[in-house]
Amino acid sequence: MSDNVVHLHKHTDETPEPTTEAATLTVVPEQRPVPLWVRSGRAVRDVATHERTRTAGRLAVRHTTYVLGGTRITARRTWDGRTAARYERMFRAAEAAGNYEVAQEWEERGQRYREARHRRRMDLLTSPVDAAKGAAAGVGLGIGGLLLLGIALAVATKEASDVVTPLMAVVGLIRLLITIVQVTWGPLTIVGPLLALLGLWEVGRRAQAAPYWALPDNVRSGEGEPITPSIVVKALRDLGVPALRNAIKEMGDAGAGMLGPIRIAGCGVEVDVTLPSGVSTIEVQQRRRKLAENLTRHEHEVFITLPQAARTVRLWVADSGALDEPIGPSPLVTDETMTADYAKGKAPWGQDLRGDAAALSLYQRHLLITGLSNQGKTVALRSLALWLALDRSVEFLMGDLKGVGDWAMFDGLASTLIQGPTDEHVIQVTEMVEGAVEEMNRRIQAPPGTVFPPLVVLVDEAQVAFMCPLKDEDKRPYGGAKANSRYFMAVRKIHNQGRAVNVLMWQGTQDPTDQNLPKLVREGAHTRASLALGTESQARMALGDKAVDGGAAPNLLRPGLDRGTLVVASDGIAIPAGQSSLTVRTHYIDDDGAEAITDRAKAMRDGVTTLHVIEPGGDRDPLADIATVVGDAPRVRTKDVLKRLAVLNEGAYGGWSFIDLKRVLDDAGAEPYKSDGVMVVARDRLARALANRGDEGSASASE
Repeated sequence: MSDNVVHLHKHTDETPEPTTEAATLTVVPEQRPVPLWVRSGRAVRDVATHERTRTAGRLAVRHTTYVLGGTRITARRTWDGRTAARYERMFRAAEAAGNYEVAQEWEERGQRYREARHRRRMDLLTSPVDAAKGAAAGVGLGIGGLLLLGIALAVATKEASDVVTPLMAVVGLIRLLITIVQVTWGPLTIVGPLLALLGLWEVGRRAQAAPYWALPDNVRSGEGEPITPSIVVKALRDLGVPALRNAIKEMGDAGAGMLGPIRIAGCGVEVDVTLPSGVSTIEVQQRRRKLAENLTRHEHEVFITLPQAARTVRLWVADSGALDEPIGPSPLVTDETMTADYAKGKAPWGQDLRGDAAALSLYQRHLLITGLSNQGKTVALRSLALWLALDRSVEFLMGDLKGVGDWAMFDGLASTLIQGPTDEHVIQVTEMVEGAVEEMNRRIQAPPGTVFPPLVVLVDEAQVAFMCPLKDEDKRPYGGAKANSRYFMAVRKIHNQGRAVNVLMWQGTQDPTDQNLPKLVREGAHTRASLALGTESQARMALGDKAVDGGAAPNLLRPGLDRGTLVVASDGIAIPAGQSSLTVRTHYIDDDGAEAITDRAKAMRDGVTTLHVIEPGGDRDPLADIATVVGDAPRVRTKDVLKRLAVLNEGAYGGWSFIDLKRVLDDAGAEPYKSDGVMVVARDRLARALANRGDEGSASASE
């Protein structure tokens, strides 16, 4: 055997020669060609699933089913017109709805129709003979008339042949008509069916008689879909209530007999639905979201209330997207001549869902407004106070426990204005409310018939007062909901007796619970309003069980999107009969507009010296004041810090800019920084800077 080795690869400098005696062969797997049937299947799949193919398929199915649906609808209408089916169907619908008087009326109308039809059929037995006699008489009279006309023509022309001229003219006309029919018959046999097909297609298109998936995109999305009786009945039928579904099926197409007239109501429509026997209103109320989706609306665009009529629900359905459009400016801003009347007037608060003006009477009514944070509570409460400020007889005592300047424009208008979030501010607000209690007691002891000017005690962010942990020197807590709580008891006393002597308690609070809004306090308000809330239990705290059971649902408002929209339960606002609440979209009045209104109010008065109560004096400690206004918040925007400092001490910090604030913070080692794109001041950095400063002071003292 030869020892020669055959190398299958060319060796280079980088590839050393093999050391084994056997040759090494590298096998590369062969790429098999894809079978034709696989490639064809993939191509067919791609074509079938392409968006253009799907669109074309939907188009073909839609227009084909339009014709089929139009044929079905036309046949149904023809059948109804030729038979008593319509009367039978309406009779069954009224009977299923429990309306036996209407059922009897339809039964009688059906019987009258059958009697008239019987007479027509009996007349058909003699009608052929009568028709033949009438035709023969008509032909004879016609020929005789033409011959008389011909004789008269022959006498006039002295031509005997003119006797038959009129008759031959008629024969010629008949021949011409036959010729025209012969010429046009061919095209008519083609165009006629096409026109009939087009008519059936139009009937089906108007009724949207096609599968849902084949309908146009704007119809499937519900964009611009009008609310019609058939749509409402179908939405109720598919609501998931067996008794309601079965009753509508028994009614046939006459399920619309449950509906009252569909009325235009503001930016939507309104309809009353009388439910069949065995279906309760609560079963419909609990399915609001499903009903809205069946009507191709969002949940917030459908409201269900209970009118006075028994077993009836009132549906208000907004136009698509209408509730996302802002309402106009407040008349307080646009009408510079407007004034207020506490006793007889009403505050222009906003618009109801119908688009009508919603005005609230404030006369001798305690007020509570609540909702989640940043939903427009302060603006809604402030707009009422701005209107009332235009009555020069009204006196205000104000406590703003947020302290960011939302009520600063009332400086020089309110007798007392306390602004700040700290426990010291809570103490001062509590003493302010207790002072109002003393004024109330003085008025009560006045001679009978004495008329007192209105005194409005307003506390914004009242939950801060209820949650305050401080106690006075007698160990009585300022906050809480017990009988020894100073703030709680002062509010309760005003609720109990203040209305009679025009001492009113207005409170704004957020995210209500039993701890930060006690039951006795919230139930003492005559006017209760709520913006968006998180749960139904909070809605019951805010508005009461009666309003929520009647359909009020602030917990279904959309946080952020429905900012400024609130649900009101009050006898001071016009609420439709049978309803327990009203949804109001309030006007937005910004700070500049509010200042313009208060300037007008101040011009109407002789001048009010506002007591701020907390008026720090002496040398200021800027770092400590910054820590005070930041409070318990992890971080606060520098813009808000500057505003709060100005409220805390206008003289010391009113002229501060961001540069002044940054200088103090940089020197203390608590520099502001950016968070989510805005400059903020951190509470932790301030606490560390104050602690370090204290340690340095102790070290200096020890030295």
